[in-house]
Amino acid sequence: MASELRTRSIVGVALIALALGALLAGGLLFWLLLVVAGVLMQGEWGDLTGATPEQRKAAMFAVSIPLALLCPLAAGLDWPVLVAGAAAFFLVAFTSRKPALALGIPYVCLPVTALLFLRGEQPYAYGLLLAFWALGLVWATDIGAYFAGRAIGGPKLAPRVSPSKTWAGLAGGVLAALVLGFLLHRFAGLPIQLAAASGLLAVAAQLGDLLESAMKRRAGVKDSGALLPGHGGVMDRLDGVVAAAPLAALVYLVLAQAA
Repeated sequence: MASELRTRSIVGVALIALALGALLAGGLLFWLLLVVAGVLMQGEWGDLTGATPEQRKAAMFAVSIPLALLCPLAAGLDWPVLVAGAAAFFLVAFTSRKPALALGIPYVCLPVTALLFLRGEQPYAYGLLLAFWALGLVWATDIGAYFAGRAIGGPKLAPRVSPSKTWAGLAGGVLAALVLGFLLHRFAGLPIQLAAASGLLAVAAQLGDLLESAMKRRAGVKDSGALLPGHGGVMDRLDGVVAAAPLAALVYLVLAQAA
């Protein structure tokens, strides 16, 4: 148990350091990290939906096309990405006869696009703040939910999907996300409306976690993969980001339009 916890901690710290380094660098490096994560997630999605190895590889290739177009040196955040994403979705659905496999395309592309959009906002430091907020609130939610759930326990949140999650854990996750949001408002200039929305995004992150848990339960597996020692697969680490990042971008857009 101690050895497993040590491995999990070391890998967790390494992942956060990698994410923060790419986030600080922005541009090509941040895009590259997101693309690698996205393609791997599509592969794990294929496994969870019962795709054959050939179908899984085809879907990974298909999703790589809109992700490649998101490169700052290519189309970037423009309409060709939307066209390529829609084409990839229908191509996978048609050739595999598995609509569930094709749903991995938006599952991957939406959060990647959202994070690149937030990170690309100007000035540079503001884009960094927005992207860190979107990622950091998910990390805070996970930490708050874990400790509140362990310390308080109580009624289960969704026992048929994820027996370990509790309502107390959800409340702890929301509180931790709000604390982070208001700290970023106080010390880094995050708009107070975004800080206040952190609680809503924490709920979205937990729903993203539950969605992946439901997929794993249906597939009869404990983890989405085995790439990350002590953590499982890439989806296991980013399931909350998948739901929270697009919503964070939407909230920011709505508030920016209203300003």
